[in-house]
Amino acid sequence: MGKWLKDPQDILFEVRNGVAYVTLNKPAKRNALSVNTLEELKAAMMEADDLKSVRCVVLSGAGKDFSAGADLGGGTADPDYDPALYRDSNSYDDDSWRMVVRGDLRLVIFRMYKPVIAKIHGNCLAAATDVALNCDMLIAAHDARIGFPATRALGSPANHMWLYHVGPQWAKRLLLTGDIIRGRDAAKIGLVMKSVPADKLDAEVDALARRIVNVDPALTSSHKRIVNVGLELMGWPTLQRMASENDARAHLSPALGGFMETVKAQGLKAALQERDGPFGDGEVHFDED
Repeated sequence: MGKWLKDPQDILFEVRNGVAYVTLNKPAKRNALSVNTLEELKAAMMEADDLKSVRCVVLSGAGKDFSAGADLGGGTADPDYDPALYRDSNSYDDDSWRMVVRGDLRLVIFRMYKPVIAKIHGNCLAAATDVALNCDMLIAAHDARIGFPATRALGSPANHMWLYHVGPQWAKRLLLTGDIIRGRDAAKIGLVMKSVPADKLDAEVDALARRIVNVDPALTSSHKRIVNVGLELMGWPTLQRMASENDARAHLSPALGGFMETVKAQGLKAALQERDGPFGDGEVHFDED
Protein backbone atom coordinates (compact mmCIF):
# COMPACT_ATOMS: atom_id res chain seq x y z
CA MET A 1 0.00 0.00 0.00
CA GLY A 2 2.81 2.41 0.90
CA LYS A 3 6.32 2.69 2.21
CA TRP A 4 5.32 2.02 5.83
CA LEU A 5 1.77 0.66 5.78
CA LYS A 6 1.56 -2.56 3.77
CA ASP A 7 -1.66 -4.57 3.38
CA PRO A 8 -3.29 -3.49 6.67
CA GLN A 9 -5.97 -5.74 8.15
CA ASP A 10 -7.15 -3.62 11.09
CA ILE A 11 -6.66 -0.07 9.80
CA LEU A 12 -8.19 2.06 7.07
CA PHE A 13 -5.97 4.78 5.58
CA GLU A 14 -7.17 7.50 3.24
CA VAL A 15 -5.80 10.89 2.25
CA ARG A 16 -8.25 13.64 1.31
CA ASN A 17 -7.44 17.30 0.81
CA GLY A 18 -4.21 17.18 2.79
CA VAL A 19 -5.66 15.16 5.69
CA ALA A 20 -4.79 11.53 6.40
CA TYR A 21 -7.80 9.75 7.86
CA VAL A 22 -6.61 6.80 9.95
CA THR A 23 -9.48 4.61 11.10
CA LEU A 24 -9.42 1.67 13.51
CA ASN A 25 -11.44 -0.81 11.49
CA LYS A 26 -12.60 -3.71 13.66
CA PRO A 27 -16.18 -2.61 14.38
CA ALA A 28 -17.38 -6.14 15.14
CA LYS A 29 -14.86 -6.21 18.01
CA ARG A 30 -15.48 -2.57 18.95
CA ASN A 31 -12.06 -1.71 17.52
CA ALA A 32 -10.28 -3.67 20.23
CA LEU A 33 -6.52 -3.11 20.14
CA SER A 34 -4.47 -6.21 19.48
CA VAL A 35 -0.70 -6.13 19.03
CA ASN A 36 -1.28 -6.33 15.27
CA THR A 37 -3.66 -3.36 15.42
CA LEU A 38 -1.08 -1.29 17.28
CA GLU A 39 1.67 -2.27 14.85
CA GLU A 40 -0.53 -1.21 11.94
CA LEU A 41 -1.46 2.01 13.74
CA LYS A 42 2.20 2.87 14.15
CA ALA A 43 2.82 2.12 10.47
CA ALA A 44 -0.14 4.30 9.47
CA MET A 45 1.20 7.22 11.50
CA MET A 46 4.65 6.79 9.96
CA GLU A 47 3.02 6.70 6.51
CA ALA A 48 1.12 9.92 7.21
CA ASP A 49 4.19 11.64 8.61
CA ASP A 50 6.20 10.61 5.54
CA LEU A 51 3.73 11.67 2.85
CA LYS A 52 4.29 15.19 1.54
CA SER A 53 0.61 15.34 0.58
CA VAL A 54 -0.43 15.07 4.25
CA ARG A 55 -0.48 18.05 6.61
CA CYS A 56 -2.75 16.74 9.36
CA VAL A 57 -4.00 13.37 10.63
CA VAL A 58 -7.45 12.44 11.98
CA LEU A 59 -7.63 9.26 14.07
CA SER A 60 -11.03 7.66 14.62
CA GLY A 61 -12.83 4.35 14.96
CA ALA A 62 -15.26 2.60 12.63
CA GLY A 63 -18.70 1.63 13.86
CA LYS A 64 -20.08 2.50 17.28
CA ASP A 65 -16.82 3.10 19.17
CA PHE A 66 -13.46 4.78 18.96
CA SER A 67 -12.12 1.69 20.74
CA ALA A 68 -13.25 -0.35 23.71
CA GLY A 69 -9.65 -1.04 24.75
CA ALA A 70 -7.29 -3.98 24.54
CA ASP A 71 -8.28 -7.05 22.56
CA LEU A 72 -8.89 -9.73 25.16
CA GLY A 73 -8.97 -12.43 22.49
CA GLY A 74 -12.38 -13.80 23.34
CA GLY A 75 -11.61 -14.36 26.99
CA THR A 76 -7.89 -15.06 27.15
CA ALA A 77 -5.36 -12.66 28.60
CA ASP A 78 -4.63 -9.37 26.90
CA PRO A 79 -1.78 -10.00 24.40
CA ASP A 80 0.29 -7.48 26.35
CA TYR A 81 0.24 -9.92 29.25
CA ASP A 82 1.18 -12.94 27.15
CA PRO A 83 4.84 -13.84 27.79
CA ALA A 84 4.99 -16.05 24.70
CA LEU A 85 4.84 -12.96 22.49
CA TYR A 86 8.07 -11.42 23.76
CA ARG A 87 10.60 -12.77 26.27
CA ASP A 88 9.27 -16.13 27.40
CA SER A 89 9.03 -15.31 31.07
CA ASN A 90 6.60 -13.88 33.60
CA SER A 91 9.31 -12.10 35.60
CA TYR A 92 8.78 -8.47 36.53
CA ASP A 93 11.75 -7.35 34.40
CA ASP A 94 10.53 -9.14 31.29
CA ASP A 95 6.96 -7.94 31.77
CA SER A 96 8.27 -4.40 32.21
CA TRP A 97 10.23 -4.63 28.98
CA ARG A 98 7.18 -5.96 27.13
CA MET A 99 5.22 -2.93 28.34
CA VAL A 100 7.94 -0.61 27.02
CA VAL A 101 7.91 -2.35 23.62
CA ARG A 102 4.11 -2.20 23.35
CA GLY A 103 4.06 1.39 24.58
CA ASP A 104 6.45 2.50 21.87
CA LEU A 105 3.85 1.47 19.28
CA ARG A 106 1.53 4.14 20.67
CA LEU A 107 4.05 6.88 21.44
CA VAL A 108 4.76 7.41 17.73
CA ILE A 109 1.68 9.68 17.77
CA PHE A 110 3.36 12.06 20.22
CA ARG A 111 6.77 11.85 18.56
CA MET A 112 5.74 12.31 14.92
CA TYR A 113 5.97 15.84 13.57
CA LYS A 114 2.54 16.19 11.96
CA PRO A 115 -0.46 17.05 14.17
CA VAL A 116 -2.96 14.33 15.05
CA ILE A 117 -6.59 14.96 16.02
CA ALA A 118 -8.43 12.21 17.89
CA LYS A 119 -12.12 12.01 16.97
CA ILE A 120 -13.80 10.20 19.85
CA HIS A 121 -17.25 8.69 19.81
CA GLY A 122 -18.80 5.80 21.68
CA ASN A 123 -16.32 4.09 23.98
CA CYS A 124 -12.70 5.14 24.41
CA LEU A 125 -11.61 2.86 27.21
CA ALA A 126 -8.49 1.50 28.88
CA ALA A 127 -5.70 0.92 26.30
CA ALA A 128 -7.62 3.11 23.84
CA THR A 129 -6.95 6.08 26.11
CA ASP A 130 -3.22 5.30 25.88
CA VAL A 131 -3.66 5.96 22.16
CA ALA A 132 -6.07 8.90 22.24
CA LEU A 133 -4.38 10.93 24.97
CA ASN A 134 -1.12 10.99 23.01
CA CYS A 135 -2.87 12.82 20.15
CA ASP A 136 -2.33 16.55 19.90
CA MET A 137 -6.00 17.49 20.20
CA LEU A 138 -9.03 15.45 21.21
CA ILE A 139 -12.58 16.26 20.17
CA ALA A 140 -15.35 14.06 21.55
CA ALA A 141 -19.05 13.56 21.17
CA HIS A 142 -21.00 14.78 24.20
CA ASP A 143 -22.03 11.20 24.99
CA ALA A 144 -18.65 9.54 24.40
CA ARG A 145 -17.42 7.39 27.30
CA ILE A 146 -13.77 7.88 28.24
CA GLY A 147 -11.97 6.11 31.04
CA PHE A 148 -9.76 3.28 32.25
CA PRO A 149 -11.95 0.75 34.10
CA ALA A 150 -9.07 -1.74 33.91
CA THR A 151 -7.36 0.16 36.75
CA ARG A 152 -9.82 -1.63 39.06
CA ALA A 153 -8.10 -4.98 38.55
CA LEU A 154 -5.79 -5.31 35.54
CA GLY A 155 -3.05 -2.73 35.78
CA SER A 156 -2.14 0.94 35.38
CA PRO A 157 -1.92 2.95 32.12
CA ALA A 158 1.29 1.98 30.34
CA ASN A 159 1.38 5.34 28.54
CA HIS A 160 0.55 8.08 30.99
CA MET A 161 -0.85 11.41 29.79
CA TRP A 162 -3.59 11.83 32.39
CA LEU A 163 -1.54 14.10 34.63
CA TYR A 164 -0.68 16.45 31.77
CA HIS A 165 -4.26 16.78 30.59
CA VAL A 166 -6.18 17.12 33.85
CA GLY A 167 -3.70 17.69 36.70
CA PRO A 168 -3.08 15.53 39.75
CA GLN A 169 -6.48 15.56 41.43
CA TRP A 170 -8.54 14.52 38.42
CA ALA A 171 -5.88 12.06 37.30
CA LYS A 172 -6.14 10.37 40.69
CA ARG A 173 -9.93 10.62 40.74
CA LEU A 174 -10.24 8.77 37.46
CA LEU A 175 -7.47 6.21 37.94
CA LEU A 176 -8.20 5.35 41.57
CA THR A 177 -11.80 4.45 40.73
CA GLY A 178 -11.63 3.42 37.07
CA ASP A 179 -14.74 5.54 36.57
CA ILE A 180 -15.76 6.70 33.10
CA ILE A 181 -16.37 10.32 32.19
CA ARG A 182 -18.65 11.48 29.39
CA GLY A 183 -17.29 13.64 26.58
CA ARG A 184 -19.25 16.71 27.70
CA ASP A 185 -17.69 16.55 31.18
CA ALA A 186 -14.28 15.48 29.87
CA ALA A 187 -14.14 18.84 28.09
CA LYS A 188 -14.83 20.63 31.38
CA ILE A 189 -11.74 19.17 33.03
CA GLY A 190 -9.45 19.35 29.99
CA LEU A 191 -9.29 15.64 29.23
CA VAL A 192 -10.53 16.53 25.74
CA MET A 193 -10.28 19.91 24.05
CA LYS A 194 -13.95 20.14 23.07
CA SER A 195 -17.14 18.13 22.93
CA VAL A 196 -19.99 18.48 20.47
CA PRO A 197 -23.25 16.64 19.73
CA ALA A 198 -22.53 13.28 18.15
CA ASP A 199 -24.15 14.25 14.85
CA LYS A 200 -21.82 17.26 14.55
CA LEU A 201 -18.58 15.44 15.43
CA ASP A 202 -17.45 14.72 11.87
CA ALA A 203 -18.03 18.30 10.75
CA GLU A 204 -16.27 19.74 13.80
CA VAL A 205 -13.15 17.63 13.33
CA ASP A 206 -13.04 18.16 9.58
CA ALA A 207 -13.31 21.93 10.02
CA LEU A 208 -10.37 21.97 12.43
CA ALA A 209 -8.29 19.73 10.16
CA ARG A 210 -8.96 22.04 7.20
CA ARG A 211 -7.72 25.03 9.19
CA ILE A 212 -4.51 23.19 10.10
CA VAL A 213 -3.96 22.17 6.48
CA ASN A 214 -3.83 25.87 5.54
CA VAL A 215 -0.55 26.27 7.46
CA ASP A 216 2.83 25.25 6.03
CA PRO A 217 3.82 21.87 7.55
CA ALA A 218 7.26 23.25 8.36
CA LEU A 219 5.47 25.63 10.71
CA THR A 220 2.98 23.17 12.18
CA SER A 221 5.80 20.75 12.98
CA SER A 222 7.66 23.55 14.73
CA HIS A 223 4.58 24.47 16.75
CA LYS A 224 3.86 20.87 17.74
CA ARG A 225 7.46 20.15 18.65
CA ILE A 226 7.96 23.20 20.88
CA VAL A 227 4.87 22.36 22.90
CA ASN A 228 6.00 18.74 23.14
CA VAL A 229 9.49 19.82 24.18
CA GLY A 230 7.77 21.66 27.01
CA LEU A 231 6.13 18.40 28.04
CA GLU A 232 9.49 16.68 27.79
CA LEU A 233 10.97 19.32 30.10
CA MET A 234 8.13 18.47 32.48
CA GLY A 235 9.32 14.87 32.54
CA TRP A 236 7.30 13.24 29.75
CA PRO A 237 9.99 10.71 28.63
CA THR A 238 10.71 9.62 32.19
CA LEU A 239 7.03 9.38 33.04
CA GLN A 240 6.38 7.16 30.00
CA ARG A 241 9.20 4.82 31.00
CA MET A 242 8.02 4.72 34.59
CA ALA A 243 4.40 4.20 33.47
CA SER A 244 5.43 1.03 31.61
CA GLU A 245 7.35 -0.24 34.61
CA ASN A 246 4.51 0.73 36.93
CA ASP A 247 2.04 -1.23 34.79
CA ALA A 248 4.26 -4.30 35.15
CA ARG A 249 4.32 -3.71 38.90
CA ALA A 250 0.53 -3.44 38.92
CA HIS A 251 0.33 -6.80 37.12
CA LEU A 252 1.67 -8.37 40.32
CA SER A 253 -1.48 -7.41 42.22
CA PRO A 254 -3.72 -10.20 43.55
CA ALA A 255 -6.60 -8.49 41.75
CA LEU A 256 -5.20 -9.35 38.32
CA GLY A 257 -4.70 -12.98 39.27
CA GLY A 258 -8.24 -13.16 40.61
CA PHE A 259 -9.66 -11.58 37.48
CA MET A 260 -7.88 -14.03 35.20
CA GLU A 261 -9.01 -16.98 37.31
CA THR A 262 -12.61 -15.84 36.93
CA VAL A 263 -12.08 -15.46 33.18
CA LYS A 264 -10.84 -19.05 32.96
CA ALA A 265 -13.57 -20.46 35.17
CA GLN A 266 -16.61 -18.41 34.17
CA GLY A 267 -15.67 -16.33 31.14
CA LEU A 268 -14.79 -12.73 30.47
CA LYS A 269 -18.30 -11.37 30.93
CA ALA A 270 -18.54 -12.78 34.44
CA ALA A 271 -15.10 -11.43 35.34
CA LEU A 272 -16.06 -7.94 34.15
CA GLN A 273 -19.33 -8.06 36.10
CA GLU A 274 -17.46 -9.13 39.24
CA ARG A 275 -14.94 -6.31 38.76
CA ASP A 276 -17.33 -3.52 37.87
CA GLY A 277 -20.47 -4.45 39.83
CA PRO A 278 -19.51 -2.58 43.02
CA PHE A 279 -19.15 0.67 41.06
CA GLY A 280 -22.76 0.93 39.90
CA ASP A 281 -22.97 2.78 36.58
CA GLY A 282 -19.22 3.46 36.91
CA GLU A 283 -19.45 7.08 35.77
CA VAL A 284 -18.37 10.48 37.04
CA HIS A 285 -21.42 12.65 37.66
CA PHE A 286 -21.29 16.43 37.60
CA ASP A 287 -24.01 18.39 39.36
CA GLU A 288 -26.24 20.05 36.81
CA ASP A 289 -26.50 23.84 37.03
